[in-house]
This record gives sequence, C-alpha cells and structure tokens, in this order.
Amino acid sequence: MQSMQQTLSRGQAINRMNEWGANGVPFLFLIDFELQRPIVQRLSELSPGQLMYDINGQSNASGTAGHKPVHFERCPMPLHNYATAFQHVQAGIRAGNSYLLNLAFPTPVETNLSLREIFLRSRARYRIWLKNTFTCFSPETFVTVSPQGRIASFPMKGTIDASLPAAREQLLANEKERAEHATIVDLIRNDLSRVATGVKVARYRYLESIPTHQGQLLQSSSEISGQLPPQWERQIGDLLFQLLPAGSISGAPKRKTVEIIQAAEGQSRGYYTGVCGLFDGQRLDSGVMIRFIEEQADGLVFRSGGGITARSRMEEEYEEMIRKAYLPFAAQAVPTP
Repeated sequence: MQSMQQTLSRGQAINRMNEWGANGVPFLFLIDFELQRPIVQRLSELSPGQLMYDINGQSNASGTAGHKPVHFERCPMPLHNYATAFQHVQAGIRAGNSYLLNLAFPTPVETNLSLREIFLRSRARYRIWLKNTFTCFSPETFVTVSPQGRIASFPMKGTIDASLPAAREQLLANEKERAEHATIVDLIRNDLSRVATGVKVARYRYLESIPTHQGQLLQSSSEISGQLPPQWERQIGDLLFQLLPAGSISGAPKRKTVEIIQAAEGQSRGYYTGVCGLFDGQRLDSGVMIRFIEEQADGLVFRSGGGITARSRMEEEYEEMIRKAYLPFAAQAVPTP
C-alpha cells in the first residue's frame, strides 16, 4: 500500500531544501536509502492523518496510544538463507572491496498493534509514521546542525543485552565491536570533512540504554563534530546529500560497499536506513531510520541488521539481526518463544 505523500527526484529535493533553508521555512524531510524517493514538506502543510513525526520532542503527533496488552511475535528468515548473503558479503570483504558492511533483512512479525498505535506508544529520539507504509522509532542521530553552523554526527555501533552479566564491560571489551566502531567513526569523520572544517571526535564510545518490550539494550555511540561555512542554510540540501547514505548503516568504503549490499540483500531498502529530519528555520536535527516496521502486501515486516567484518561469526550476526526486532516501550508483551 502506498502513502499519499508526494515523492521528489533527488534534484527537486535538494533545490526545495536549499530554497526553504535560505528563507527560514520550517520543513520535514524523509530520504530513502537509494536516494530515489525523497519527501520534503513544510511543517505547516503536514497532516497528522497522513504523516506523524516526533523529532526529539518537536512533533505533530495526534491521538491516544491506548494501553492494551501487546502481542509481538517474530518469524525470522531461515538461517541458511541468511548464510548465503553472509557468505557473499564475506567474499567481498576477502576481495578487499569492503572492510565493514551493514547487512539487513526484513523479519515478518505478528502483532495486535497497528503501525499508528506502535508510533503513538513508542519512545525514541526519532519517530515517524507514514500512513499505509511504515513506522520508525530510531535511537540514532544522523546529523544535527546548530544555528551557528556546528555540525555533529552520532554513529551507533555495538549492541548488547543489558541484562547479561557485566554487559557494559563485555561490550566495551569486545574486539570485533571495538574494530567496527573505530571504522565507522573514521568513515563519519571523513564524510563530515567533505562539508565542514575542524572535524574532530568529541566523544568516543559512550554507552546508552535503549528500552525495548523485552528489556534494556546497551548501545555504544560516538560524537564527531565540525564547522559548516557561513549561511549553511542556503545549501542545506547539497550538504545533506553529500553525506548520504549514512555511513553507519552502509559501511566502508561506501560506494563499493553499497554495491555489495544491494547484491547480497537482493531488494531495495526504501526508507529503511534512510534519514528523517526537521529544519525548524534555524537548526537542523536528523536521524537514521533504523528500528523500522513496514507494511507489505502480506503483512508487517521488521527490518533490522548489523555490521559485518572479517571477524564476524554468522550465527552471532543472525541472532543480532533478530534481537534488534523489538518494540521500544515497556509493555505487558506476549514474549516470543
């Protein structure tokens, strides 16, 4: 099923964002992973019956969430199917075409909640509901820009079940997670250097707690910042598209890695792992669209994945992909067997 929102070409989206940025017009944007169906709309023209957003507390959300007990069950793809894609990715890594790649797949899910109800009940920094299409409740910031032009990115890499013994210490000491995080920080630093000066790592591998319907996750992030040129608002579209797709959910080096992703996954991602954001007339805030449930012809799917390196173990990556399919709120949930 399709939303009634108008999609633009890449050029149209850039021009609209530049024009509205220059004139201080508040707008919302959704940019898909393939950069083929961006949506850019004035905040004043958005209908909460078609698209609801909550970007770090700036919201047009309308309606009540309800409190009914939640049923949520995952039906993950067979391991042997995942193995085929994983082996394709590993071949690309061995050939030197990538050294970190985000591999993701849809997991069919069954729930008694609608996408709209999930949006209204969820808690996350970046929440989007697009009618008949998807809902997203992402904890990950893409970039923020202050009125003075300070740009910052906050890539998330590394996840662990917070209930495990010494979970914090386990995550920080994990060699695979440490290497993956360092690679993404370096990639994002290089990306920001394309548009900003004085790029630096302001914070490295700090941990945050992420609530889910099955308990807490710990996630590691870093902060990379720099300074945009004066009157950055006049080129806001050009600046953003130079940074896409987001490095944390593609990999490095970006161009070849995206080619491997498309071959391994065998389908377009659409808005999953794209970016959503809001320009309020002075500052910009945007998130990576992970933690994503999509409506398809035969039901709902939860899209999730994880970073693959030469050190990755297939079974562990498969389990991480499934573990990331969750609802971001405490609930009287029916547990998954």
